[in-house]
Amino acid sequence: MFQKTMGLKTIRVMVLAAATAAVVAVPAASFASVNIAIGVSVGTPPPALPVYAQPVIPGPGYIWTPGYWAWGPAGYYWVPGVWVMPPQVGVLWTPGYWGWGGSAYIFHPGYWGPHIGFYGGVNYGYGYGGVGYEGGYWNHGVFAYNRSVNNITNVHVTNVYNRTVVVNNVNRVSYNGGNGGVQVRASASEQAAYNEHHFQPTSNQISHEQAMRNDRGQLASVNHGRPQTMAMSTVGARRDNQQDRIANGVSLGQLTPHETQHLENRESNINQQVHTDRQANGGTLTPQERQQVNREQSRTSQQIYNQKHDGQTYQTGSSEVGQRQANQQQRIANGVSSGQMNANEAARAENHQAQINQQVHADRQANDGHLNQQERAQVNHEQNHASKQIHNEKHN
Repeated sequence: MFQKTMGLKTIRVMVLAAATAAVVAVPAASFASVNIAIGVSVGTPPPALPVYAQPVIPGPGYIWTPGYWAWGPAGYYWVPGVWVMPPQVGVLWTPGYWGWGGSAYIFHPGYWGPHIGFYGGVNYGYGYGGVGYEGGYWNHGVFAYNRSVNNITNVHVTNVYNRTVVVNNVNRVSYNGGNGGVQVRASASEQAAYNEHHFQPTSNQISHEQAMRNDRGQLASVNHGRPQTMAMSTVGARRDNQQDRIANGVSLGQLTPHETQHLENRESNINQQVHTDRQANGGTLTPQERQQVNREQSRTSQQIYNQKHDGQTYQTGSSEVGQRQANQQQRIANGVSSGQMNANEAARAENHQAQINQQVHADRQANDGHLNQQERAQVNHEQNHASKQIHNEKHN
């Protein structure tokens, strides 16, 4: 068996061999799919599939594509599940999968086609239980969604139905064959689906994978099987995901007000950069601008991870003052998570909290760890102002 540390030349030789075999095996009618069927081969299987919640569908027409482990220069990294628009009406997504090839694990990338093909029997969840797709179907040019496996709450999607889905394969194994993998072979209908005309992943899907490759928080070697970003509502929705992670860090006390303020300032700067670029380009971003935004978000993602794990915690205490601090932090976190507060508003609110906290700290130091009645009254006065500010910015 080849090991994970094998040289780049060895990997390239194995990829070329896999590609040659793929060209021989695939009919000429499906030749367009050969380009995306050339995957890397490695000697160690991918980690188990992480458990995550599916984001709410952005709107009608989107199809769920589950998350998967991909391979890059630094090893396995997680590509989050995401809602995407298909390349055309009538096609479905067959997820990619890792499969044992006799001497190494080979990745078989996903593709769009009129029917669901073989994806290794891997249970990706949310309709992809290992065989076929139970999340929905095309009905006269409109996609109908199975409410039992899709998160379509609070979104106006009229073509819905309810059908209970029973999945026999309930484990989190992420590969087929080999040692410990799913022992399933392609059926005749799945093989027939593979031989149909295919569409490659869309440009959005490709950029989605590339962005995750550059995010250290997605590396299995860093996150130990718990990626920082497990799922996203749409491709490019990293901003919303980063805000959720910041809000989570605030709620758990992993981020201090000062750390949160700094992170929100970074997010605000990125948002301003995107706004300026869009204004200069008729509302769109060039490929170079998208790459720059992804680089900035990857740096911010790493900073969020570092600051949530740097040992600095924010404990408000059980006193009246501490309870108000905790309450304000939770309101800010809720505002960020719900989208009611943008990064700039959250940064201002956190700056206000940081100033109050510094005031409380200085007063306690001067009074043997206590606050006198006048100081408590002053803190409550400042928190009243902060509370009004949070309310106004959450409802503006």
